[in-house]
Amino acid sequence: MRVVAIVILLVAASLGTNAQPKDDWAKADLQTVRLAPRKFTQLPKTIIADLEKRGCSIPQSYMWTKPHNIARGEFKRNGQKDWAVLCSMRRSSAILIYWNASPNAVSRIAEKKDADYLTKFNQERIGFSRIIAVANTKFIADHYESYGGTKPPRLTHQGIEDGWAEKASELHYLHRSKWLKLQGAD
Repeated sequence: MRVVAIVILLVAASLGTNAQPKDDWAKADLQTVRLAPRKFTQLPKTIIADLEKRGCSIPQSYMWTKPHNIARGEFKRNGQKDWAVLCSMRRSSAILIYWNASPNAVSRIAEKKDADYLTKFNQERIGFSRIIAVANTKFIADHYESYGGTKPPRLTHQGIEDGWAEKASELHYLHRSKWLKLQGAD
């Protein structure tokens, strides 16, 4: 019985030294770099103004040094230039889509807590890892062929890749006025 108790104590002690304290995760969430919309000079001024009015900041993945988490694409139909922006408010982020670059036509999808996208890297550090990017039709079709998942409809425009930097993702694709979740990176 004494041997079992010693083994349990040793296992518990080793788990305690390897586990990351909850406070470290909360601290990492607070320390996530979140840039002001005005740092993204490629965004139209009307979108910057709308993001500021909403109280948005744009969270940055620890993996990239250049500002990111905005994407210009054709998310509704070919030829229409739309913007997708990862908007963080009160440590939760959603993708805002500005249809035809207009602050008067905005959709909001995929809201999740920023803390859900924290990951451990360099054995000790914790950082934010969510990224968004344009997914072209070839990318969408290739990922379906490689990984399966929901079969995409006939692809006529781009989608939005949403996921962990250099890891898993899902694809948001607008079809008949509804957002489909398609297979991204696995």
